[in-house]
Amino acid sequence: MQDPAITPELIASHGLKPDEYARILEIIGREPTFTELGIFSAMWNEHCSYKSSKKWLRGLPTKGPQVICGPGENAGVVDIGDGQAVIFKMESHNHPSYIEPYQGAATGVGGILRDVFTMGARPIAAMNSLSFGAIDHWKTRQLVHGVVEGVGGYGNAFGVPTVGGEVRFHPAYNGNCLVNAFAAGLADSDKIFYSAASGVGMPVVYLGAKTGRDGVGGATMASAEFDETIEEKRPTVQVGDPFTEKRLLEACLELMASGAVISIQDMGAAGLTCSAVEMGDKGGLGIKLNLDHVPQREAAMTAYEMMLSESQERMLMVLKPEKEAEAKAIFDKWDLDFAIVGETIPEDRFLILHGNTVKADLPLSKLSSSAPEYDRPWVPTPAAAPLAPVAEVDAIDGLKSLIGTPNYAAKQWVYEQYDSMVMADTVRAPGLGAGIIRVHGTGKALAFTSDVTPRYVKANPVEGGKQAVAEAFRNLISVGAKPLATTDNLNFGNPEKPEIMGQFVGALQGIGEACLALDTPIVSGNVSLYNETDGKGILPTPTICAVGLIETPDRAILGPAQPGDIALLLGATRGHLGQSALLAEHFGREDGDAPQVDLAAEAAHGAFIRTQHKAIRACTDLADGGLALAAFEMADAAQTGLGIDVTSTAQLFGEDQARYLIAASSENAALLETAAQAAGIPLARIGTFGGTTLRLGTSESKLADLQSLYRSAFAAAVN
Repeated sequence: MQDPAITPELIASHGLKPDEYARILEIIGREPTFTELGIFSAMWNEHCSYKSSKKWLRGLPTKGPQVICGPGENAGVVDIGDGQAVIFKMESHNHPSYIEPYQGAATGVGGILRDVFTMGARPIAAMNSLSFGAIDHWKTRQLVHGVVEGVGGYGNAFGVPTVGGEVRFHPAYNGNCLVNAFAAGLADSDKIFYSAASGVGMPVVYLGAKTGRDGVGGATMASAEFDETIEEKRPTVQVGDPFTEKRLLEACLELMASGAVISIQDMGAAGLTCSAVEMGDKGGLGIKLNLDHVPQREAAMTAYEMMLSESQERMLMVLKPEKEAEAKAIFDKWDLDFAIVGETIPEDRFLILHGNTVKADLPLSKLSSSAPEYDRPWVPTPAAAPLAPVAEVDAIDGLKSLIGTPNYAAKQWVYEQYDSMVMADTVRAPGLGAGIIRVHGTGKALAFTSDVTPRYVKANPVEGGKQAVAEAFRNLISVGAKPLATTDNLNFGNPEKPEIMGQFVGALQGIGEACLALDTPIVSGNVSLYNETDGKGILPTPTICAVGLIETPDRAILGPAQPGDIALLLGATRGHLGQSALLAEHFGREDGDAPQVDLAAEAAHGAFIRTQHKAIRACTDLADGGLALAAFEMADAAQTGLGIDVTSTAQLFGEDQARYLIAASSENAALLETAAQAAGIPLARIGTFGGTTLRLGTSESKLADLQSLYRSAFAAAVN
């Protein structure tokens, strides 16, 4: 098959701007081949090169005594003591999931699991953060069913527990849902595997499943807006096989234990191209590949297709030559392909051969570290107008407005489709705050959470970015964990629009400030831009996943509250209703400013709870829905009533930050009050647990009636 002519239309279809193509001509001094054009397109698109975001990502705090490896590798690595490390990352699969919900979500899970085990870790936990359009939009239910089935179908078959996440609905996601997948694994801290190639003449080995045409151009598709041609993009979505991935995990871990591996990289976005280029670039070496040796499952594949395929369950490895036979035997045992497809070379070249023909010969370093980098024009998000008056509401009516909607109803319809107990180390399953997994064979546990409030970020990107980190921090504190580090998934619209770029810049400023103040450095992450359809962008959604350590079993705060316990509110309440859940769900309004985040108060209040954990029976942070929703959720978890002696709408539903609701015995409540007074921390008794009703001020309802609404509303909305 003859390669097509390089035309302006072909260049544009590869996501390359005219000035970028001119830069390619300058670098190589000639017109590129079709395969070379595809390689540049893959490496220079937004998804792989971070060309619009690199400038701002550099400002994030990424270091700390607990950090073994920060951003730049497949996943972040954090020390948890005793010679062990937790390895974790979050990535998006937004565009593929909108086009093909089941496979888009499934391969999102598969890709993030490979990011973790390619570094030598056995995956122990997964989470996901899902954002869908309005519940009455014609496509929303199809997307919800497909995505949830895809997440569960892959994760369950692979055998990793899904322990947490979030699901939201908003019209801004009508044309572009978000599917953010997180995975974490455990490894010995002295047995971490990295992607930088080393040594000249070392064999480059292809491992795993065969290469097909699925996913060709996937990374480029993920770096563009959607329009009326969306259905034409269906072939760019990958197809996953979790059973093959499970075998790949076991084979890779066995191979790593053999001492054969020099470096390893999973084939994710841009497949063979990106994995080979990154390994060579990080090691300061060139790579020569012979595509005749690539295992293929389809006939007559071209060099272009093989280099850009995103077929799943594949790895690329640089191997010690003397271990070749041993390595091949391991992969044969697991019934996986093992093929030497190239070698490392001393020159700065990316040399691709196919059928005795040179299909690409490019300076390798220019593909990765010399990719374009833009300082996009941006404008700050204007200050929000003052909040218009908010009428008082009956507290139970206001609560029902929240728990009766899919945004705040119980999500068991979702998480019951996920296996949360596989591996038998799950301490706390989804639905009760941060998920908790025992570190097998030790007294330690790890806690995981995912958080962001996009309404806040749109209204005030700086405070919204801070709040996402602060809420994740509080969710870990609430279960007794010491927050260690974070990973982010930065989902935004078109960065070529100055107002969108301004949202991105502001959010990163807030995230950076909060991570620094709360000692939760960003160790890995993902940027997903161009989340727009027909020019309409999503809400800015910088998802924050945080990981914390519960050092000993007695440090965990698991509850539930008991009848007779005192309800204590930690933190100052001013009654901030701007951009609140009550405003959105009860009044149909989204106005006012985001709540201000006092990072010093967040740190102090978190330290207080960690210090006083023995006196606390149950704890939850106050976020969306304020005190009213937190009180109901704590009563629901305890299966006991609760009376709250707070009456005003602003005090009950306000979303002031740095606050927790605590349940403690009468004796321990007195101890906490004394300790809080000594520490200068606001703490007040606001009610008592017990009975069969939930009372909010002067309004009350049978707890069972509220629970029935809470448990049924989500399924009723999505089915």
